[in-house]
Amino acid sequence: MIPYKDFKFFALLIVFFAFAKTAQAQQTQYNLTGTLTAANTGEPISNAEVFCLEIGRKVETDASGTYTFNGLSEGSYTLNVFALAFELAEKSITLSSDTRLDFALDSLGENLNEVMITARKRKIFALRQLKPVEGTAIYAGKKSEVVQVENLTANLASGTARQIYAQVVGLNIYENNDAGLQLNIGGRGLDPNRSANFNTRQNGYDISADVLGYPESYYTPPAEALESIEVVRGAASLQYGTQFGGLINFKLKQPNPDKKLEWTSRQTLGSYNLFTSFNSLSGTVDNTGYYAYFNYKKGDGFRPNSGFDSYNAYLHLDQKIGDKTKLIFEGSYLYYLAQQAGGLTDSQFEEDPTFSNRSRNWFAVDWKLFALRLEHAFSEKTDFSLQLFALDASRKTVGFRVNRVNQPDDFSEPRDLIVGDFKNWGAEARFLTRYNLFGKEHTFLVGSKYYQSRNESQQGPGTTASDADFNFATADFPNYERQSDYTFPNLNLAAFSETIINLSKKFSVTPGARLEYINTRAQGSFKRINTDNAGNVILDEDIEEDRNFERTFVLLGVGTSYKPSKALEFYSNISQNYRSVTFDDIRIVNPTFQIDEGITDEDGYTFDLGARGRIGSLLSYDVGAFYLRYQDRLGIVLEEESDILVVQRRGNIGDASIYGVETFVDYNIWDTFSSNRDFSLRLFGNLALTQSEYTASEKPNVAGKQVEFIPDVNLKTGINFGFKNLLGSLQYTYLSKQFTDATNSERDFSNTSGIIGEIPAYDILDLSLSYTYKKFRLETGINNLLDNSYFVRRATGYPGPGIIPSQPRTWYATLQFKL
Repeated sequence: MIPYKDFKFFALLIVFFAFAKTAQAQQTQYNLTGTLTAANTGEPISNAEVFCLEIGRKVETDASGTYTFNGLSEGSYTLNVFALAFELAEKSITLSSDTRLDFALDSLGENLNEVMITARKRKIFALRQLKPVEGTAIYAGKKSEVVQVENLTANLASGTARQIYAQVVGLNIYENNDAGLQLNIGGRGLDPNRSANFNTRQNGYDISADVLGYPESYYTPPAEALESIEVVRGAASLQYGTQFGGLINFKLKQPNPDKKLEWTSRQTLGSYNLFTSFNSLSGTVDNTGYYAYFNYKKGDGFRPNSGFDSYNAYLHLDQKIGDKTKLIFEGSYLYYLAQQAGGLTDSQFEEDPTFSNRSRNWFAVDWKLFALRLEHAFSEKTDFSLQLFALDASRKTVGFRVNRVNQPDDFSEPRDLIVGDFKNWGAEARFLTRYNLFGKEHTFLVGSKYYQSRNESQQGPGTTASDADFNFATADFPNYERQSDYTFPNLNLAAFSETIINLSKKFSVTPGARLEYINTRAQGSFKRINTDNAGNVILDEDIEEDRNFERTFVLLGVGTSYKPSKALEFYSNISQNYRSVTFDDIRIVNPTFQIDEGITDEDGYTFDLGARGRIGSLLSYDVGAFYLRYQDRLGIVLEEESDILVVQRRGNIGDASIYGVETFVDYNIWDTFSSNRDFSLRLFGNLALTQSEYTASEKPNVAGKQVEFIPDVNLKTGINFGFKNLLGSLQYTYLSKQFTDATNSERDFSNTSGIIGEIPAYDILDLSLSYTYKKFRLETGINNLLDNSYFVRRATGYPGPGIIPSQPRTWYATLQFKL
């Protein structure tokens, strides 16, 4: 089913390289352990972070203040220790046997400075990738990045994605201007719309509408509740699904283990009547931990008809059952209602980007997520996890969305109404063990996933009213053309396995495989209505459908990791990918384009090769190249129906190649020249240079063209600075022009749809500041400091169709109180 020719070529190169390294000498591995205590009292310090600079790993101390690094080879190591209310500590040691290294930390007393603590943590953990093994997951040899949200100086209340993801290389971001209610990111030619090309998870479980049938993420947890964001590129398809983009996992904050009650309150005001309120409670009582938050957001938006209201709540409870078992329950709830100002043509945008001629377009989301997780350690080397998760959600859209977006709203015409109900559940089990073979420790992971969904989608006439009325008006408009009623019962069974084979002290190989069974069904009917030139109905029939699309296939992958020193790693990975056709492709009728009846799944693979590491404590970097191969890529092309009619059709366009270089560098400028801890100054650079081409296509005017959603240059750079209680960041973003269709259409100011044409190059400057005084923190900043007029999206459906302008200059101010 999947072509293996190109895949085999790269895989053989990696395997050959792997076996060429097997002749390297074996070396004994050692353990480094120790205890952290308070210098003035001798009491142990729990939950402190101990970071080993040379291997890029972090461990936490247990209740007795003990930390342990296992499996270290002979050599020199530097440990940095961070604990709340204590001075930062650093020690170096040369390891030639199992060794103990203790720390006695000096208390900061009343001089505790949270800002400086954050600055120091940023110094140590500025660039972090996932460890080879975390929990019951393997990340060895993979392109991974971790956004440590607590270390950011950014507009968290509004969830400004270009700031939050500034250190993740090569991401293309749609901006929704709704205070971060939805995340829209892509990369390497992937459509950013609702992050649908990534497997999006929260604490390890799925959160999208339907992982296979409709993988769009209408729900995104608020940035203020996040501890970190894990991003793993296409190689994540072996453990987390088949998708090309990889994995995005939102890790929410955990219960405070040292307090029975911790309260955090954050209140934010901003431009265009923005108001957000975030309040959380956290703590641990005996063996029970809890974390809960409530987040309210509202705003008017910078265009007329673009206000929003949202309510988001979350509860985490965990219970320790003995020393080896933990049971975790989580529940999430999101409801928001947003008015959508509609899209613009190129002419309208240039004349006035704040204009709106849609006052009847509304969008509502009701999202309920549940998860139950069991974690059990059979031994120090063997772990098991079982995660059950369920979704009960809906999204509703109603509006006037004609193909000519410059046409004034016709209040006598019904609005188009689409209602989607999503009910799905699943279970994922993972078993990970470390075993010894030929004098070395290796890691083996095996897992399985069951996923079942029964989603419903209805489309038909809405009312002629202006309010957020999501009731069908079929009785009033029986001849409405776009009517359908479908059920999509999907089933997915998967089994996967990966293993880390340590061929020497410096070189490891991680082969893996995933077996997928997918059954996608579509049961329902749609109405076919034809009218004559006078508008009289000449055909009115209901078309019944029952589609059943079964497929079984295997995805293969292999990764390598070579560490010539403790501070340098060369990594590579190749993994096959697959994306199934969604039910949005099958039956939603869109006035702006048509669906090719022969539309089918797309497949291909992703290849990464790179180097990452550190130079002392001053410079961290990750430099890599990638190649992404598509077969039967989905997209939109312009096709001539006649001499006077050109239509936009979505379907399988052809084969495509995407390749490029991605670089990230973080340089600690201040510590290079000064030891004064009152100041901090860092410079980071994030640059992706990407090229693409459609190598084959049966569609006219496509072969040889560039792939959509790919800027040749994607740059994010900036400085982070601080003085005592003040922290700040100044960030510059630049993306070169990108095309939105496979025929590479240029901007046409006479076009009335607004959905075809390039997205011009744009740049943005953002400033953020933070000041802390005792239990209070004030955060403020200006986004789009230079007040540039730009857009990043041409929507083919909601919230358009047409150009969706991005925000002009805006400000925000957040006051935080923490008890």
